[in-house]
Amino acid sequence: MTFAREITCPRCQKSFPLGKVVNLCPCGSPLLVRYEFEKIKRGVKKSDLRGRASSLWRYQEFLPLRDGQNRVTLGEGFTPLMEAKRLASEIGVKKLWIKDEAQNPTGSFKDRGLSVAISMARELGIKKVAIPSAGNAGASLAAYAARAGMEANVFMPQDSPRANIQEVERYGARLALVDGLISDCGRLVSERENSEGWFDVSTLREPYRVEGKKTLGFEIAEQLDWKLPDVIIYPTGGGTGLIGMWKGFMELEKVGWIDSRRPRMVAVQAEGCAPIVRAFQEGKDRAEPWLHARTLASGLRVPQAVADFLMLGVLRESKGAALSVSDREMVREIDRVGRLEGIFFCPEGGAGLAALRRLNQRGWIGPDETVLVFNTASGLKYLDVLLASPQ
Repeated sequence: MTFAREITCPRCQKSFPLGKVVNLCPCGSPLLVRYEFEKIKRGVKKSDLRGRASSLWRYQEFLPLRDGQNRVTLGEGFTPLMEAKRLASEIGVKKLWIKDEAQNPTGSFKDRGLSVAISMARELGIKKVAIPSAGNAGASLAAYAARAGMEANVFMPQDSPRANIQEVERYGARLALVDGLISDCGRLVSERENSEGWFDVSTLREPYRVEGKKTLGFEIAEQLDWKLPDVIIYPTGGGTGLIGMWKGFMELEKVGWIDSRRPRMVAVQAEGCAPIVRAFQEGKDRAEPWLHARTLASGLRVPQAVADFLMLGVLRESKGAALSVSDREMVREIDRVGRLEGIFFCPEGGAGLAALRRLNQRGWIGPDETVLVFNTASGLKYLDVLLASPQ
């Protein structure tokens, strides 16, 4: 059962019916699903979550799928939220939480968005899907499309982590390795989607992946007894999770499950590809494309994001921050968290810890504040990258 009402454009406010296959708004903006919050408030209580499956689908009333028969799931979501006491002590913060997204079915947080997007594609009668990916999203799409019996077309840079390439192939998707970046892959999808009959599942070029990612915010709230942390640090490429969490917090407040207090949101990028950081620091509403993007964190190698204005809006509305870190800093943090907490972080997760360390040193994080960081994928998916990384 869903309480979804319509799909709307946050820029021009144009609306679209739920049963319509849409990508971007004609004005070029990403589209977002809106809900009947008063009906949710009357019909659903926090206590209703007790006994539900430990997956993101426990929040089914806040998701757009109408018919549960169309649900495509591998058990994604409701990943552990672990207190990292030794790491907190070493960095010098009072309380540190790690949301370990490596424990999703294909080993990354991409499963959240792709489960919902592929479920909606099935409900809308879509048979073929395509995605440009730096690695993990392509692997996830391939898995969920296989589960749904759909044709999957994945375009990835040829230097993507070998584990992701193997995953895409093993799940039976059609894989094209591209001599370029994810932006080049996206251009190829756009050029062929109409002639091939593909539904483009690119980051925020359709309205459903963000609905899956917003469940990060729902889970954080529920796992912390409906009290949000003071600071959330998020490794930011396309920014779906950053936008999704902020949307999720708004929805939870609308139905009275949390109050109006919000975390300060922090976007962390790589020094070799930091368009959002540059735009934030320059006070701009849009981010210029980053030329010659380079970083070992493939998920952060996104030179231009279609939802840049939404990300920058979240950072400013939350009184947050944006900063970039070096590849060397990422790798050092992977080693530290491994030794202190027994978790094998991916480079993107390492970037979040490096940002935390720097913000704490600057005094931006108060002595009594609670911080949450993400391990967005398993470090096991980056073995070839880490073996060649700077020490």
